[in-house]
Amino acid sequence: MTKRLAHPLLVLLVGLACAAPPARAVTVETTDAILDSLQYGAFRFAWDEANPVNGLIRDRSQPGSPCSIAANGFGFSAICIGVDHGWVSRSAAASRVLVALQTFWNGPQGTAASGTIGYQGLFYHFLDMNTATRTWSSELSTIDTALLLAGILDAKRFFNGAAADEIQIRALADSIYQRVNWTFVSTCSPPCCTLIWMGWKPGTGFSGFGAWTGYNEAMILYLLAIGSPTHPIPGCAWSSWTAFYDWETHYGYSYLRFPPLFGHQYSHCWVDFRYWNDAYMSARGLTYFENSERATYAQRAYCIANPGSFTGYGANLWGLTASDDPPPAPLYIAHGAPPAENDNGTITPTAAISSIPFAPEIVIPVIENLWTNYKSVLWGPYGFRDAFNLEVEPDWYGADVLGIDQGPITIMIENYRTGRVWSRFMQNPEIVAGLEGAGFNAIVGVEDPRPIPATGRLEVAPNPMVSHAAIRYRLARAARVRLAVYDVSGREVARLVDREEGPGMREVVFDGAALPAGVYRCRLEAGETTLERIVVRLR
Repeated sequence: MTKRLAHPLLVLLVGLACAAPPARAVTVETTDAILDSLQYGAFRFAWDEANPVNGLIRDRSQPGSPCSIAANGFGFSAICIGVDHGWVSRSAAASRVLVALQTFWNGPQGTAASGTIGYQGLFYHFLDMNTATRTWSSELSTIDTALLLAGILDAKRFFNGAAADEIQIRALADSIYQRVNWTFVSTCSPPCCTLIWMGWKPGTGFSGFGAWTGYNEAMILYLLAIGSPTHPIPGCAWSSWTAFYDWETHYGYSYLRFPPLFGHQYSHCWVDFRYWNDAYMSARGLTYFENSERATYAQRAYCIANPGSFTGYGANLWGLTASDDPPPAPLYIAHGAPPAENDNGTITPTAAISSIPFAPEIVIPVIENLWTNYKSVLWGPYGFRDAFNLEVEPDWYGADVLGIDQGPITIMIENYRTGRVWSRFMQNPEIVAGLEGAGFNAIVGVEDPRPIPATGRLEVAPNPMVSHAAIRYRLARAARVRLAVYDVSGREVARLVDREEGPGMREVVFDGAALPAGVYRCRLEAGETTLERIVVRLR
């Protein structure tokens, strides 16, 4: 694994590199190191909190914690991101993912109350970390199976090489997804199964479980079920789902109501809703992506207004979603707003952070605040812990890190920075089939609704690098572009671009194999704007 540099060293390296040649005003992305650390910590959870023998990932960073299949789904994407950033080799990542897929494919399926991994192709919510079979009397969970499958399908697109293990990954991913019998968990018989049950248990079946009705995190569930090439439910199920939507206005923002932010984030981890829209949202004049943006802004506005007068709430400290709670409250409960739902002053870092693609201008200040003022009490090897509450005496800081927190953090930061997960996942034909079957139409002839201006984006990955790195930048408008790399003395060691370019995303490969190990500075000049990034070359 590539060595990761700690932030104090990066700060030192930035200082060294600043001795480069003087030029016009420079904008340096001061949040990049924090975002790197957040993503790296989330990757480490997916990697370190796994059983390498079977690939299962723990629900939380606690000895004895079982596997959460949703954490596994998020973890698959986190591992792919880890490869892109140089934190784990592609071969080691493929080996780990392959082992996990073999576990999910080969695990016994059936109606027995114990000794099985699932039934009808679906999986139990929690699995024993060693036996990979049902534990905690958990349910056969439709939404957690969907989140697992989303990560599996993302890994299928990522591992697209000719190596034997990557070929096996793709084959197993298809087999696991196509085995799921979605009609078994639908609430009616064809020709139009209206809704999907939330869960099933041996002996009692669907008794005690409701059906998934919108709006919440189950969009990904319905799309995967409708798009299945083997056991699909009819596309009319989407209309049944949207029939339960609640369109409300809070703090000046009109959007689909779901107070905890995770409902506005989970499906968006993989599905790029910027370019697809259904009849319901088209009639409202916005996309699901913009709906999540409004929900994010509304929650921030609620915390600024702070009707409960909770300690800490404000413009740069907000984030309500499902999380642990200070004792003696139940261990895990859904918080949200607006309207207020179980709001008791508990703030969850993943709530704000995982909305970064929707509203970076209000999310990044929260990240910087958490980093600057709460790192000493919230930070660990996997990043920020699950939750904290400043209202109780003494202040409460949760002890655990959760897989369903860390996964969305690294995925959504990646989507904000590069869009790679969205780009990859949307190449799955099953997802396109699900969207089209549900009545979505592609939004064509429209520029990126949230273009990343050249004044704010310059990406280098992996960084630190060993020999090669991809340098990405986006131009908001046509400009004369010069992209070069300098050593610490200010000597230009590589000129990568020197031409007129039109608006859009660009990617250039920087070949540093012949350069000595050390610190370099990547400099982008576009019109009157200049951006810089520190690049570290390892041996």
